[in-house]
Amino acid sequence: MTPNSPSTPCDVLVIGGGPAGSTIAALLAQRGMGVVLLEKAQHPRFHIGESLLPANVPLFDQLGVRAEIEAMAMPKYGIEFVSKWHQEHTLLEFGQAWNRSMDKAYQVRRSDFDHILIRNAMRKGAQVLENCRVTAVDFLPDETGAVVHAQHQDGAKVAWQARMVIDASGRDTFLANKFNTKVKNKKHNSAALFGHFTGAERLAGKLEGNISLFWFEHGWFWFIPLADGTTSVGAVCWPSYLKTRKNSVEQFFRDTLALCPALNDRLKNAQLVSEVEATGNYSYSCTTARGPNHLLLGDAYSFIDPVFSSGVFLAMNSAFVAADVVQATLREPRKLPAAVRRFDRVMQQGPREFSWFIYRVTNPSMRDLFLAPRNMFRVKEALLSLFAGDIFGKTPIWPSLYVFKAIYYIASLLNFRRTLEAARRRKVNIGDTAQAR
Repeated sequence: MTPNSPSTPCDVLVIGGGPAGSTIAALLAQRGMGVVLLEKAQHPRFHIGESLLPANVPLFDQLGVRAEIEAMAMPKYGIEFVSKWHQEHTLLEFGQAWNRSMDKAYQVRRSDFDHILIRNAMRKGAQVLENCRVTAVDFLPDETGAVVHAQHQDGAKVAWQARMVIDASGRDTFLANKFNTKVKNKKHNSAALFGHFTGAERLAGKLEGNISLFWFEHGWFWFIPLADGTTSVGAVCWPSYLKTRKNSVEQFFRDTLALCPALNDRLKNAQLVSEVEATGNYSYSCTTARGPNHLLLGDAYSFIDPVFSSGVFLAMNSAFVAADVVQATLREPRKLPAAVRRFDRVMQQGPREFSWFIYRVTNPSMRDLFLAPRNMFRVKEALLSLFAGDIFGKTPIWPSLYVFKAIYYIASLLNFRRTLEAARRRKVNIGDTAQAR
């Protein structure tokens, strides 16, 4: 049968050609399954989220794409923290983490990075159709699969009958919208402004590719150097602050940059070379990541604040554990219970572990700890392991992270008035956003 025939059969249909979708398509095609991947856009296409974690690198090795990525990427050895309330800044290197082998990550232009991954899926045998938007998914009553309807850019309509459907549609959250399982995160609301600059002042030598995080009174900035000389700069702030905008998005972005002298100084000779984009409240999760014949991966399941650059890693890692669920569902049902348990654990653990820090990243006590890190009870090594994405393996970081959390709570109590004011302000901002929805 041809793709233009009604309900062309396939084993797995993947919605979305981002990191999660391309990864699982490559893995399943390599296992001999009939995989169709539908991507609404045409690669290469712009996407924000250029900073990766060291834990991504072993996944690149397993996919066979590490050399391609290294050829276009900027090496990233650590994180710089800068605060307007502290005289010193802090440089933390991944090589100081518990697992010394996770010493490097990459900054990538996502258009090129995502293109590498989707081409790899094609090479591994997946049928990839770009400019093809999924319009409906009709699940069969006997739970044997679903009919997926899509439309090409020229208007031609197509359909596949798949045994399994993988939703890797990112923030489109296709299946979550269908099932009404998407829930806005009441504990964290944030909005972002971002653009690309040339001529930004970077750190020297080996540290040139490090990501920098600048705190300011309304949130924090990212500063991500790319290999082609471009630097991605973005502000993540309370949506209530974005609502104060009275001028153009670009001018508001420039005015926001001016609120952080340390970052503004890095951009004094820089030129803005892209449109400034803004995105509103975007933190959410879904009540479930799976059903008998479908899985939700990456941002299609959960999206959290990008402060620790966890998005691409969590998306790709979810694809690896999901591949085992698909394998068990379609070929080895005796392995399904164990595969499902692991999938559920991984999908919940990643957002949970990063979120504890994300909810508190603008708290003054957390800033103090990040700006003056100590390795008592190996808490610094454990924290760097978390920042590296080393949270799913056997690295014994958890007791030390519990100690770090205890130190944070003690520091918050010792600075009770400051902590209370920070909590009050956060509650007001979240409450303001909730009323605006």
